[in-house]
Amino acid sequence: MAANIAGLVSPAVCTVDFSLVPIGAHSASFSRQIADVQRLMQQSGLKYQMHATGTTVEGPWDQVARIIGYSHTLLHQEGIARIQTDIRMITRTDKVKPMEESVVSVERLLAT
Repeated sequence: MAANIAGLVSPAVCTVDFSLVPIGAHSASFSRQIADVQRLMQQSGLKYQMHATGTTVEGPWDQVARIIGYSHTLLHQEGIARIQTDIRMITRTDKVKPMEESVVSVERLLAT
């Protein structure tokens, strides 16, 4: 972990839900670009899960931020001039909780 302002460092691990939103695209269809981003996620080696409105990815903060940046660059290279990304980030210091465990916790409650 690299230090930054006042000796602070980024959290070691994060879970991020992100959704890329093309602005000014000529088509409402974005499936090809989503597939390209998913291929990029596969190559990253990070744990991820695509869902109906975005992608959840888990890993070291710097790597997760970098793969989102790469996604922007990839889509810019495909001709999308402007992209907005909605991001929700989760970090924990009290315990390690993989992203799928949050879903399992709720599913257990629903099963009772």
